[in-house]
Amino acid sequence: MGDDELAALRRRRMEELQRQAAEQQAIEEEIERRRRIEDQMHMILMQILEPEARERLNTIKLTRPEFARAVEQQLVMLAQSGRIKQRITDRQLKELLTQLMPSRKEFRITRK
Repeated sequence: MGDDELAALRRRRMEELQRQAAEQQAIEEEIERRRRIEDQMHMILMQILEPEARERLNTIKLTRPEFARAVEQQLVMLAQSGRIKQRITDRQLKELLTQLMPSRKEFRITRK
C-alpha cells in the first residue's frame, strides 16, 4: 500500500466521521426542538385547562394517544389565536371531546 492510497483511505475515513458527526448533531437538534415544542404546549395547556380537565385529557392520552395529541394541538391553536378567553372546565372539555369524537356506526343484527 502506497502513501497515496493510505492518504486517500484516511481522507475518506475522516469525511465519513465528519458526516456521521453532522448527522448526529442534526438528530440531537431535532430532538431538542421537539422537546421545546412539547414544553411550550404543556405550559399553554396548564394555563388554559382547569386541573380536572387536564386530568381527563391525561387519562385520554393513556388510552388514545393520537386523539389526545390532536385535541391538545387544537386547544393550543385556539389559545394562541386568542379564541379561548377563560380556562376550560372539565364539563367544557367533555363537550369538546364529544364533538371531536368520530361518530361510531351502529350495526343492528336481526335474526329471523
